[in-house]
Amino acid sequence: MNFKSTIACAAVVTLFCVAIAPTTVSAQDELEKRATWSFPDQLTVKADLDKYLSESEVSEAIQQQIAILWEIPIESDDRSLLLDQLINSFALANKDVRELTARLDTTPATAANIIPTMLTDESQDDFLRNNLRLFYARWLAHSDLQDECLQVLEGITPSQVVDPATLLFYQATGYHRILAKDVCLQKIDLLLENEEQLPRRYSTIAKLMKADVEPLKSDSLDEVARLMADIRRRLKLGRAGTRVRKEEDDVIAKLDKMIEELEQQQQQQQSGSGGGSSSSSSPAQDSSNLGGSGPGNVDNKSVKEGDDWGALPPRERQKALQQISKELPAHYREVIEEYFRKLARDEG
Repeated sequence: MNFKSTIACAAVVTLFCVAIAPTTVSAQDELEKRATWSFPDQLTVKADLDKYLSESEVSEAIQQQIAILWEIPIESDDRSLLLDQLINSFALANKDVRELTARLDTTPATAANIIPTMLTDESQDDFLRNNLRLFYARWLAHSDLQDECLQVLEGITPSQVVDPATLLFYQATGYHRILAKDVCLQKIDLLLENEEQLPRRYSTIAKLMKADVEPLKSDSLDEVARLMADIRRRLKLGRAGTRVRKEEDDVIAKLDKMIEELEQQQQQQQSGSGGGSSSSSSPAQDSSNLGGSGPGNVDNKSVKEGDDWGALPPRERQKALQQISKELPAHYREVIEEYFRKLARDEG
């Protein structure tokens, strides 16, 4: 190969490297951008556990029992098994954890009206407390106690627990259940950053939740129906407090607004179609006589100040209900029926 050919080859290689370099850097940047959290490996978790056991002055015999639990690697991709194994280790080493986990096995979650003290005690070791909070919150979520679950998880970040996917998943499901749309979508997007490493049930449900909540509009019948479902959930769990009363008031206010908008639309339609036989395509002159033979009296029987839908007689109320709920899905009709029942109770 002569000198000129060598120079030509070098130039081609240089151009090729320059061409692919931005693509490679771009791919790396995209990966770093997406991966804002990661799964800790089993060896790292075991090292953190050994540090806790050493600082807690756990006996040698207990440490040997715990070591046996960790001798066989967890082969499953389900990282929640790693959380369970860690909690079992804590239970062997810590009497309070042992009593708490035993209580969870025998006590219904609906009876958990108070968060255990050790979950809120900041003097506890952070590694112990944060992972125990996640374990406890998962137990609450399995009984549909979403508010309590979110309360326990508040402030925990993915880097503080051994199973960040479970943390983000139950935060997302909790916010989805209480209709906190924006926060729910944030948690779902964060969870799906590591979609390929997630348990399939997590990724599938996360995508379903996103598709479900993304089109949700404020003050829509869909939102009202969901609020009513959340009210029923809370009442069924015996959580009839301030939050339920607020949601009930929100439902009434949203339905009042929708009904008012329907009335306005109906009035506009009637005004647009009631021009009479003297209509013209050009505006009337100020001094012209438009004709007509009516006496000029106004019928005041339906123009009473203070009239509203809540004051309608039962028969008229039922007629209005049928008009409003015409062609709507059944669960929307139930919402509107409940609205009128509440108005009737308030009047009584």
